[in-house]
Amino acid sequence: MGHDELPQHQVVAGDLRRRLAAGEWEVGAKMPSRAQLAQEYRVGPNVAQKAMERLIVEGLLEGRTGSGTYVAQPRERRRMIRSRHRERRGGSPFRADMSEIGHAGTWEASSEARTPAPENIARRLGITVGDPTVRTRYEFLADGQPAQLSVSWEPMAITGGTPILLPEMGPLAGKGVVERMRSIGVDIETWVEVPRPARATPEQAALLGIGVGDLVQSLERTYYDGDGRAVETADIVVPDARWEVAYEFTVDPPDDGAR
Repeated sequence: MGHDELPQHQVVAGDLRRRLAAGEWEVGAKMPSRAQLAQEYRVGPNVAQKAMERLIVEGLLEGRTGSGTYVAQPRERRRMIRSRHRERRGGSPFRADMSEIGHAGTWEASSEARTPAPENIARRLGITVGDPTVRTRYEFLADGQPAQLSVSWEPMAITGGTPILLPEMGPLAGKGVVERMRSIGVDIETWVEVPRPARATPEQAALLGIGVGDLVQSLERTYYDGDGRAVETADIVVPDARWEVAYEFTVDPPDDGAR
């Protein structure tokens, strides 16, 4: 298999996903057995099984003990609200977002300290290319199912030598950027988020349980303190088929001079 080629089970899963979207099997219909699919795609039984299991995780299929695998009822597309108020609730904004729509929000994360800032990240943070940062990769889950991905960067010039150096370790682990930064005397006042449509890369598709090339929303978010200094920036990826991203704004009351 070449460096850029997908594993066989992903290829099979992608084609089955296409056939399901085209309506080849209706909701509730029984799928061919793994042995039948293995023969049709000329792959081993284990490859066919992994492909089916992948579509079960994605919610496209459902396994019934002793009966087989069936086409599942499509999942409801939820709305993810991005609001200035999300940072005022304390704790994790994602967990609060999910709680408001009846989901349990959890996540897995891994951080790497002293990661040299690449050019685009250095520009967003207002630092020099190669300056040390802490890069953290997140996989966010709603009720145990993939909901969004995020990669964040924080300048070590701000967090180095403090208890919050690693976002998901220490006394404020999981508390969110605003609360963590406040604990070291950095008050975040604004955040800017730039949404862009994009297509899922192979890595993103594998983590989100969607197809390679499926539509996603790519959100470029940066937090700023009161002096306009960028203190964290992140790239967030949301699968479009499952989540609609919406922005909520408040209208400030007129001041006395306008009345």
